Order: sequence, then C-alpha cells, then structure tokens
Amino acid sequence: MRREPRITPTGPEHLAAVVAMHRRCSPHTLWSRYHRATADPASFLPALLSRPGSVHLAVWDPTGRIVAVGHLMPDGSAVEAALLVEDAWQDRGLGTRLLLRLGRHAAEGEWETAYGLVLPGDERIDAMLGHTALPVHHGDDGGVTTVWARTGDLAEVLPPRRRLRLVRARSRR
Repeated sequence: MRREPRITPTGPEHLAAVVAMHRRCSPHTLWSRYHRATADPASFLPALLSRPGSVHLAVWDPTGRIVAVGHLMPDGSAVEAALLVEDAWQDRGLGTRLLLRLGRHAAEGEWETAYGLVLPGDERIDAMLGHTALPVHHGDDGGVTTVWARTGDLAEVLPPRRRLRLVRARSRR
C-alpha cells in the first residue's frame, strides 16, 4: 500500500532532516528559494526554524524523509511565505499543498497581508499559483517580484483546515 506524503508542523527538533533535504537540492532550486548563494544550511537553518512567531511545515515522504518545507515568517503587519521542494519531488503538487496550508495559517493569524518574493520568470511559482484560487497581486521590486494577498481575502477562498484534508482525501480516489 503506497502512502502519500504528509504535511506536519516542524521546527528545530527536525533540524537534521531539514538540513539533509537542503543538501539534496540543486543549486538552481536553492537559488530560486533564497535568491542568492547560500552557506552550509546547518549554519542558517537553526535561526530560521526557531524564529519567534513563525510557522514551519514539512512534507514527509513515505520513507520518513523531509522532501519539502514551507515557512511563514512575521514581518510587522505582514507575513512572508517561503517554500522549498526537493528537486526529485517537484511537479507533484507538494508546493501547491504547502502554499494552501500556509495560506490558511496566514488567514487565521493576525497579519494583514501575506507575501512571497519570487524571481521574475519563475515558471514553477507561476504554475503553482495557477493551480490555486488565491487572490494574489504582483509588484516589481527591482529584480524581485513580490506576490501578495490580503489575509482577509485568503480566508474567503480557503476552506477551513479540516475541509482541506477532506477535499484532498476525496481527490485521491
């Protein structure tokens, strides 16, 4: 019986697994996420995973490895969303699932807006956003595109968390 990848909260307690996933990612995938060359993930992930007020989610494959992560990081009245999906697991809908789950967390939080920073022409992000009904706006910030949504608008289009699980379970049949 094949099990589907599952999304769970994560944090500093899963640091080794998150570092290992980063190390399996190609330089191109890491560049798309961080928009710069990155140091050894063990040097910056502890601070990221323990950042106060943040939400961190991990996608676990059936063998027990983390294959994708998503983060919401508070930024005043806004919250930044960021995703990283391991190369071998891209194009399977994991990024879309993570984005929807992060959107629900953002809508349930006290932030006014949620945003993500995207490199212009990032076709994977464009495709992922196209698979959702999220009401996003785009703005050019000198070489980086900011994709953002009002959290109240997210709350109107995203079903409650429990229903998200049911919709996903039905779509697997």
